Amino acid sequence: MPKMIFVNLPVADLAAATRFYEAIGCERNEQFSDHQASSMVWSDTITFHLLVNDYFSTFTPKKIADAHATSEVLLALSRDSREEVDAIAEAAAAAGGKADTRERVDMGWLYNRAFEDLDGHVFEALWVDMEAAPAGMQA
Repeated sequence: MPKMIFVNLPVADLAAATRFYEAIGCERNEQFSDHQASSMVWSDTITFHLLVNDYFSTFTPKKIADAHATSEVLLALSRDSREEVDAIAEAAAAAGGKADTRERVDMGWLYNRAFEDLDGHVFEALWVDMEAAPAGMQA
């Protein structure tokens, strides 16, 4: 079995969050979804579990962070081209999120745009030309 990552994210509106993640390219896995959670498959090894706040709170004794007001995590998603970086950022904005929450990064060999989902979780879409990356950055 390959190593996988399941990113659990608290959401205020499960239906709206599910539509947002579908808009940026995820597919809902019905087997692990219900009225409290949407299992959104990004790739064979990465899945976002969107959990309504009340359900999310059953997994931790800590207060749920308001991602609109504080940084909790930065999730970086690789893309195969600069155009795909632009496409996912624009799809995020069209689905109700916020694109370009900070300045775009364009180093020629690296291109990066940040966006937020409906609940304020921050994503970075990035493309990297590993052959053109400066020495020391390729590791």
